[in-house]
Amino acid sequence: MRFILIIALATTACAKPNPTASTANPHATKTAIHILKKNGSAIDAAIAAQMILNLVEPQSSGIGGGGFLLHWNAKKQKLHSYDGRETAPANIKPSLFLNPQKQPLAFPDAMIGGIAAGTPGLLAMLQQAHNKHGKLPWRDLFQPAIKLAEKGFPISPRLRQMLARDPILPKREPSRSLYYQQDKNGKTKPLPSGAILKNPKLAQTFRQIAEQGAAAFYQGAIAQNIAKTIRSAKHRPGTLSPQDLAQYKPKMRPNLCRPYRNFTVCAMPPPSSGGVTLLQILGILERFPMSAMKPQSLEAVHLISEASRLAYADRAHYLADPDFIAVPQKALLKPNYLKARAAMISPHRAMTQVPPGNPLAAKPPPRQKGDDLSLPSTTHISVLDGEGNAVSLTSSIEGPFGNHLMSGGFFLNNQLTDFAFAPQKNGRAVANAPAPKKRPLSSMTPTLIFDEEGALFAILGSPGGSRIIAYVAESVIALIDWNMTMQEAIDLPRFVAREGVARGGGLELEQGTALANLKDSLEKMGHQTAIRPLVSGLHGIRIHQSLADGGADRRREGLALTLSR
Repeated sequence: MRFILIIALATTACAKPNPTASTANPHATKTAIHILKKNGSAIDAAIAAQMILNLVEPQSSGIGGGGFLLHWNAKKQKLHSYDGRETAPANIKPSLFLNPQKQPLAFPDAMIGGIAAGTPGLLAMLQQAHNKHGKLPWRDLFQPAIKLAEKGFPISPRLRQMLARDPILPKREPSRSLYYQQDKNGKTKPLPSGAILKNPKLAQTFRQIAEQGAAAFYQGAIAQNIAKTIRSAKHRPGTLSPQDLAQYKPKMRPNLCRPYRNFTVCAMPPPSSGGVTLLQILGILERFPMSAMKPQSLEAVHLISEASRLAYADRAHYLADPDFIAVPQKALLKPNYLKARAAMISPHRAMTQVPPGNPLAAKPPPRQKGDDLSLPSTTHISVLDGEGNAVSLTSSIEGPFGNHLMSGGFFLNNQLTDFAFAPQKNGRAVANAPAPKKRPLSSMTPTLIFDEEGALFAILGSPGGSRIIAYVAESVIALIDWNMTMQEAIDLPRFVAREGVARGGGLELEQGTALANLKDSLEKMGHQTAIRPLVSGLHGIRIHQSLADGGADRRREGLALTLSR
């Protein structure tokens, strides 16, 4: 079984599908299409769209955070996996999120302020990918966002809703002056939907980066201001320094791919947990005839949930930054190991306990599980260009509006809260404990799927914190086992089963959908269920018989567009 991608050249020539883009906001999708019209590459379009998202969807992603990117070169038939995950400052301690009594901080207390900020990696990663795959000049990719930031854009209902829900931003500058106003009674309220929002500081930052490259961000005035903002924060100041920014390096990781049915599914390896956990779920489900089941049937929901619980249990114990921890990635994906995990599933009864497996025959497992407290934010971009090249990019500043600190018109991340707060449990080390220069474990799962001839079949990904993996897994099964279009797969009601997650464990069923009607039946099978809003943000593209069909999640405000030739 091969886990590093070696995809054979497609045996039959076919026409290239039409360029297509799907993102979390219409402004971003239209910008991506504009770049593709100018004969830009997939990476060009993704970069331009990401800068727009930084402006119009500031709660989710931006240059103050990080991301992971898969790039498919159609001509060379090569996949590249880019790691732009944030790194911890050089002088943090494993006790970063412990109070004086050595107890973990409450999540809101840790999230807001300077200590949660990692060194941003998104921009460095995007420039690294552009150097290899870009066609248009770097500076041109920033012009749409610069113009929109200066001209202004109507605040969307979703952004207005996120601003209204946040108790911190209206009390802080510069977010208060940028996003809020006072009513006639002197009460601070967010600007209304449709109000024109301008962000001249972000335009200025983008202009410097456009002309000087990513170096303008990691050195000089921008870097100094980022470090100053974090180190002078009124609530829990951090230690991130200009040196941390200057020394940041994105990484290219070994590709992570595994067969599922007659397809090959490729996703991001550690320090993202997304790829390994997704491929474990699919590998476990290979033993079951998913194509014979109805998508929302009791049987399908039960089996997918049980496979998910098993994979998430392994995730909590074994996955972390591979530069610091020996991650048993290959062992976790061995067919015999997944077969043994699948054998634990009863078709009729939910497991009462889901322990991690022992892929290396270690008894007990060498590390203790860490708590997962990540919030359901983030964004995803899928792009297919005129040459058949593809980008699957998931990026994030972690919680809505990151750590709530702004510098240069953009929010800074709180990604260090993706570390386990307690570095040890029961006397054993936690794999995802904080450490200097370490990258916190992520759930981002940018994904590419290839058919049995090696041709690109699908591009997809989602926001959603640790739920991302379950969202993507359900969609992959819909595309492959149930032969759905991309929009049909995205429209499916969501359900999520996570083991080893501190908040929201058990089987979650999407509120207001037909899945909620399965609650009683699932509980009779032994599942602990809860009905909740599950606001995924899947954005993807499927290529079938040289036709591309894009899909955007109606639960948010995204848009998929295809460029006619």
